[in-house]
Amino acid sequence: MKRLLLTVVLACVSWSSIPRTPSQTQEDASKTSASELVPNTKDTLQEYKNFKKTIQLSQKSKDFKTLGEAYIGLAKWHEDHTVLDSSIVYLQKAISVYEKQKMPNLLADTYLLLVTNYSGTAEYDKGSEAVYKALAIYEKEGNQRGIGQCYTKISDLLYYSDSYAEGAEYCKKAIAIQEKNGYDDDLALSYRRLAENQLFLGNLDESLQNMNTSINLYKKIGELGPPLLACYNGRGNIYKYMERYDEAIADYNRCYDGAEKIGFTRYMMPPTANIGHVYILQGKYAEALPYNLRAIEIMKRIGNTKNLWENYMHVSNIYSELSDYKNALEYHELYEQGHTEYLNTIIARKDSELQVKYETAKKDIEILDQEAKISQQRKTQSLYIVLAGLLAIILFGMIFTLKNIRKKRKALSELNVTLDAKNRQNELLLKEIHHRVKNNLEMVKSLIALQSAKLEDGASKEAMLASQNRVQSMGIIHQKLYQGTNLGAIEMKDYFVNLGEGILDTFNADDKVKIECAMDDLNLDVDTAVPIGLIVNELLTNALKYAFPEGTKGQINISLTQKDNDLLLKVSDNGIGKTQGSKPQGTGFGTQLIQLLTQQLNGTISEDHKNGTAVAFNFKNFKIA
Repeated sequence: MKRLLLTVVLACVSWSSIPRTPSQTQEDASKTSASELVPNTKDTLQEYKNFKKTIQLSQKSKDFKTLGEAYIGLAKWHEDHTVLDSSIVYLQKAISVYEKQKMPNLLADTYLLLVTNYSGTAEYDKGSEAVYKALAIYEKEGNQRGIGQCYTKISDLLYYSDSYAEGAEYCKKAIAIQEKNGYDDDLALSYRRLAENQLFLGNLDESLQNMNTSINLYKKIGELGPPLLACYNGRGNIYKYMERYDEAIADYNRCYDGAEKIGFTRYMMPPTANIGHVYILQGKYAEALPYNLRAIEIMKRIGNTKNLWENYMHVSNIYSELSDYKNALEYHELYEQGHTEYLNTIIARKDSELQVKYETAKKDIEILDQEAKISQQRKTQSLYIVLAGLLAIILFGMIFTLKNIRKKRKALSELNVTLDAKNRQNELLLKEIHHRVKNNLEMVKSLIALQSAKLEDGASKEAMLASQNRVQSMGIIHQKLYQGTNLGAIEMKDYFVNLGEGILDTFNADDKVKIECAMDDLNLDVDTAVPIGLIVNELLTNALKYAFPEGTKGQINISLTQKDNDLLLKVSDNGIGKTQGSKPQGTGFGTQLIQLLTQQLNGTISEDHKNGTAVAFNFKNFKIA
């Protein structure tokens, strides 16, 4: 594949100035390979013109091998100097040539180049289709080097769909082939991909060791260009997650300076974004902002947009931390749009991968079926001669029945695999929905906070604060759903602890009031957890506002238990309680909300004002999730 990445050797001089010997006729010249007629140039503009001229000459002389190489060279030129979309167009032209001329290995090599560009434009479904086409060709041709390269490319696609464990396994399969056959160039890339997958599996020491192995292999073979720069960027990522920030920034600068020196703008983008991320992790938001904005500008300019949504997210968070909520909201909307497109490409890639695998398996089955039919015909002829017609028919029927059973079992197995993949996709989408709901509720809470800051009326501010707490109680539920392993249920004890901490923080009461959850682990579905959470939110808010006046200290207890088919909820405090004849405090909306939610859950309320205030609820006929 490395040979195909090299640009076609082209000329600095014009075609009319090429000397000929007196005996060389026009017909002789047309038969000469275009790559032999056009010498080398380092002028990038002239290089582009010479690629075009080589294409014309190759078409005229029907030198299809050189024509394909010229298309690939022009694709590489666009990859380095313009945008990836133009590079993809010329790779597809090369593929068309190799398909028509039946050049399988060159065709597969070009498919792998196409995978890299599709990965850069975040079109992972198209990249997956291309890599499996290449793999099918290499396997048919017995090309071990190509098979290993395909495994590495598959691991790269899996990395960008967050399937790190599977990606690491494909890297190990590639490394086994490459070490056995001495493919050092490919081995360096496979170790780098392995390290990148291990980073997000949490194997930081192994990841660092394998990335250093990749760097040493590249230095051994004399590769000091983009592949080595990518390793420096990758090692910087590992140092970043090891919290070795100075070493991380040093590696990012190595990558950036090297890319700037050779004029490769697209290799300047990753270290720029990563330096910004290091500053974010250190809480240096003002220092991080110009790096992430610069990274976004480079991504848009070169068309390499696969990580654009992630940088929108970082910039939104930076503006939020700097209290620039207008820009924070603008970039958050861009992040939401980009992240949705990213998830759609992952789903499309999975569908494409399954379709390609299905088509490949279908062709293999057809070949095996044809071979089996030929073999059966020969056996049937022998059996007709030896055992007579009736015995042959019976035997044929048995074989046919067994074959059908195997086919049905295989089809059922493939269907199960497809259904498992779809279930995983649905689970990912459901988690994303809960994540987005939680983020939107956080945004609503922030907007309410901004609005309340402009109010001067105390009652209005208090109402706004209560609204923030109610939104927060619902947001915590959706956070627990996408963070947990059970997407249909919430563990209530942990939820009450988080809710209590949030409300104590709102009232700045951490030092004077303690909230205890004396209960066992109990899971409820979301339709039950949301109203119960709102009820507890109102009771905690009332206790903190009225039960402990003038900075007195106290304790609030929460318990939720199951008894037979009923749920028993109790919230009590050791505050001043309610004296007989005292007038209700506040607007009464919280009390009304509690009553409505209790009716919704088919429950009853009882109160006890001895030694503080205790409110108990009995919700009838509930099943625990």
